[in-house]
Amino acid sequence: MTLSSSSRAARTWQEEAGRVARGIRRRVLEHILRNNGGYMSQACSSAETLAALYTRIMNLGPSQAPMVPLPFPGVPGPGNTGYFTGAAYNGAKRSDLDRFFLSPAHYALVLYAALIETGRMAEAGLAQFNQDGASVEMIGAEHSPGMEVMTGSLGQGLSQALGVALARQRRGDTGRTWVYMSDGEFHEGQTWEAFALMHHYQMDKVGIYVDVNGQCCDGKMESVLELGDLKARLEAFGARVFAVDGHDLDALAAPAALEPDGRPLVVLALTDPARGVEPLRKNAPKLHYLRFKNEDERQLYASILSELG
Repeated sequence: MTLSSSSRAARTWQEEAGRVARGIRRRVLEHILRNNGGYMSQACSSAETLAALYTRIMNLGPSQAPMVPLPFPGVPGPGNTGYFTGAAYNGAKRSDLDRFFLSPAHYALVLYAALIETGRMAEAGLAQFNQDGASVEMIGAEHSPGMEVMTGSLGQGLSQALGVALARQRRGDTGRTWVYMSDGEFHEGQTWEAFALMHHYQMDKVGIYVDVNGQCCDGKMESVLELGDLKARLEAFGARVFAVDGHDLDALAAPAALEPDGRPLVVLALTDPARGVEPLRKNAPKLHYLRFKNEDERQLYASILSELG
């Protein structure tokens, strides 16, 4: 259930964002309990960041999409007049409005939950999740709610968003382009090439929020490839970087309120991949995907729902 616009207006933005963050964790956990699997740690770590983006940071217009997502329209082509992307859930593509790109496509369920909690998508849409013929994909595709491009494997979403952002910059758009990334994407060379491009073109209307939860599909980040001082490395590539508590709403929002200074903005949201779902910690270092081993474990996670309510 989502609140009416008048009920939202009566709250401070921090209260509303806190409600959205709790709702994200709860909806994702509910889905995992029903389906015996899902990306839980991503919801635990990203909930406050996505809540802050949708309730405070981004200047988006109202959704232009159906509340219940339409079926998959088929691959794009000259003969497919019914093709669409999921960008309309983030509002109209106007020069004065912001655009949003989710780079780690496996965070799709978290994004759908954020859309529901902010009144941009109906709860009934989750019934289509990962179903044949549905647009509500498990790994978000360009036709999925809230998605605009096919971000594919990690490291590709930023480059695609920058292509849009550069076109907007040359056109004189005043709206900003926001990108949400995971820290695992800094294992990819394409990411660093994108930062070199942003520095060259002084793309200060690009804002990037990174979920620095220290996890990737193979376990801890440093066990795969040590990144060192990520803030210093990004600054060396010409970015304006802030490292903040990724569960502190005010700290997340503050850098986005600063006047642009010629550099792309990067907010490293330092997060806890088990925040709000304590039993998840025992699965460390393998936190990428949660699947219950038995009914007792499932009931243990079910007991967390009341705390998230």
